[in-house]
Amino acid sequence: MAKLHRIPMFVLALPLIGCTTVPTTTNDKRLEGYSAKITAADFEYNPMETPIAKCYVDELSQSPGISGATLIEDGLSAFVIRSAFARMATKTIDLQTYIYSNDFSSKVLVGELKNAADRGVKIRILVDDYGTKSDIVDVMLLNQHPNIEVKVFNTVANRARLLYYPQFLMDFNRLNSRMHNKLFIVDNIAYITGGRNVGSNYFYPETASNFSDTDVLFLGDMTHYATDSFNEYWNHHLSIPASVFPKAKSKKAMRKLERQFEEIQQKSAENVRRYNTIISLVQRQYKNKKFDFSWGRGKFLADPPSKVEMTPQEKEEYRGDIVQALQRLWDETKDSVYISAAYFVPGQGGLEHMMREENSGVHMTILTNSLASTNAPTVYAKWEKYRKQLIESGADVYEFMLSAENMRGKEHDRERKQSSFSVLHSKTMVFDDNISWIGSFNLDPRSAYFNTENVAVFESPEFAQKLRDMIIGDTKTSWRVSLENGHPRWTGQRQFDSAPRTYRRSPDTGILRRMWKSICGLVPEKFV
Repeated sequence: MAKLHRIPMFVLALPLIGCTTVPTTTNDKRLEGYSAKITAADFEYNPMETPIAKCYVDELSQSPGISGATLIEDGLSAFVIRSAFARMATKTIDLQTYIYSNDFSSKVLVGELKNAADRGVKIRILVDDYGTKSDIVDVMLLNQHPNIEVKVFNTVANRARLLYYPQFLMDFNRLNSRMHNKLFIVDNIAYITGGRNVGSNYFYPETASNFSDTDVLFLGDMTHYATDSFNEYWNHHLSIPASVFPKAKSKKAMRKLERQFEEIQQKSAENVRRYNTIISLVQRQYKNKKFDFSWGRGKFLADPPSKVEMTPQEKEEYRGDIVQALQRLWDETKDSVYISAAYFVPGQGGLEHMMREENSGVHMTILTNSLASTNAPTVYAKWEKYRKQLIESGADVYEFMLSAENMRGKEHDRERKQSSFSVLHSKTMVFDDNISWIGSFNLDPRSAYFNTENVAVFESPEFAQKLRDMIIGDTKTSWRVSLENGHPRWTGQRQFDSAPRTYRRSPDTGILRRMWKSICGLVPEKFV
């Protein structure tokens, strides 16, 4: 024992670290006694007989396969509509998200889900392990409720912080792939999809960094396909019940969470009253058919959960329903494409295809993040490779302005940039002013080859015009990128009544950020 002190403490701690493990597959023997709380029997109801469906029963009965769609353009509306539909739910709610941030807005939303479960609504919650990064976040604790079941997708086995990230080196292919899907399904008749995860920076303008995003509320036939996709993930062997996470079973933590719900009610009584008034107003508007639905037909598409288990070669060659649908839409487009893409790296093949389309008369309008606004400088470094050729081919290219708080006026009634640091997070496209594309899919290699994604493809000229007008509105508070002697120039106005200015370097950036972007450019494109 005289030389024991020379042994690194890390080695002594290994036995303790090894005890904190969870299964990475439901085939693990530790799950042999697992019994689901929510079963297929809980979904044996007619969605058309739910109160949510009855409000628009005439429209939904017009013809088979019809659905309604309405844009959710700002974060507060996105939050309020989720809460309002949670209160209107009578049967089931399914929530699928990549990121769950354990912050105030998330607590309020899970509080709404708990209240719905208290009324008897059956609730399933599926979160990505990497996007949650904690065993005791509020959403995990909800698994203790008899009407709520929580699962975690694509788990890291050892939960000790010391070994959390080193495990990526041992199982990089699987853990580098994430469940990026985003779904909020209510009573199997309405669902919300788009770019928003669950967290304050997706909902509240007061956050230091706010995501300018787009969601869509769909009502009707398309919902069934969204539920089918959710079921496929829910029943997959990589979806691990929260009941096996030791900290998630903490009764003490659950009581603390319930006390926090009570404290919010007591300490912020006036704010809660105003909040409840707003939720009630949204419910009345829906019940009185004041929601701005456009009617049409569409498809819900999603990668299979097995995508994360594909070999590196299989992922490189993967062409799932989403990628195939995107290729078909491009091939069938005759006149125009409007793109709002937070992360835009088309690849050489995609670039050549888009240039051919532009040269054949299909005009492109592209909006993506600027170097100042992006939260992924590595992606921006790759985007620069393609920008010049797209501009030369005739495409209109815009980069999102860091902040446009003063850009108000008749042309900017909708204020999407709501904080001092706004990041474009939308993943939307409009083809020929007729077909809209909304979902979690980024136009980059990570979405195409590594992450699982979902999109809604909706055919409705009326809705397409609304989405197109939203993208055009965002270009007016963005930098127009042009070329001068082969070099990029950024032109735009910071205030509504100011004259446009042109910049020779990325606006709102310093030399350190530009240098960091150059360093990030060394990362291979397929890993961005």
